[in-house]
Amino acid sequence: MKKVAIQGIKGSYHHQVATEYFENEIEIIEFLSFDEVANSIVQSHCDFGVMAIENSIAGSIIPNYALIDKLNLNINGEYYININHQLMAISGSKFEDLEIVASHPMALLQCKNFFKKYPKITLVEDKDTAEVAYRIQRDKIKNMGAIASVNAAKLYELNILCKDIQTIKNNETRFVIISKNSKDHDKGNNKASIKFSLSHRTGSLATILNILKDCNLNLTKIQSLPIIEIPWKYSFFIDTTFELYDNLKVALKLIDDKSESLKVLGIYQNNIND
Repeated sequence: MKKVAIQGIKGSYHHQVATEYFENEIEIIEFLSFDEVANSIVQSHCDFGVMAIENSIAGSIIPNYALIDKLNLNINGEYYININHQLMAISGSKFEDLEIVASHPMALLQCKNFFKKYPKITLVEDKDTAEVAYRIQRDKIKNMGAIASVNAAKLYELNILCKDIQTIKNNETRFVIISKNSKDHDKGNNKASIKFSLSHRTGSLATILNILKDCNLNLTKIQSLPIIEIPWKYSFFIDTTFELYDNLKVALKLIDDKSESLKVLGIYQNNIND
């Protein structure tokens, strides 16, 4: 049975992704930080990990890009889900009883506009959406609310006080499936994630983008991260889709020639919702 590491506990969005992405029976291993998820794979305690990488409202989760790169993990796949945040509390508590609302920082950010109307409520950052819900039920905390999923409310028997409180209703998060090993080449693979670094020479980035264009690759994301050891120098992480694998191979060779370094983080199937 495959062991799949998730950030969070049952009822979290990572738990939802793990159960939906893997069709076969799996064993869910829970961790409360992305570092623990990544290290469990490096140390071979888990076969795969599920890691949020970007959100359509809040943007990229930069530390997770750095984790994947630093620990030489491979992206084997991706999965998108619509994030619908619910404000929940223990049975018997009313909205006006809430003094504190706790959740993962990303969830709080995505619901920022909702709470502007209620300045008396203190927002507290926590490690996981579902874990807050679990703790409220376990400790019978009456003055605290959680921001979490419908599944978390059901699982931990909390009442939903306000539905879908995220600022933008079409709120999607992209998750990547990571492992120690690269995915075997498959005809269905049509997306690649790569990292490269460039000199400060004028037009160096434009040269790379032109290579993608000339090889019929579609750039779907570009993200820069500082190279810690060299002040004011950056690496670029890009996602690109392709129709022909041979086009990708040609592009990678050309990018390797024109860049200071190149690393393929993963070649897998594009799973974005149309």
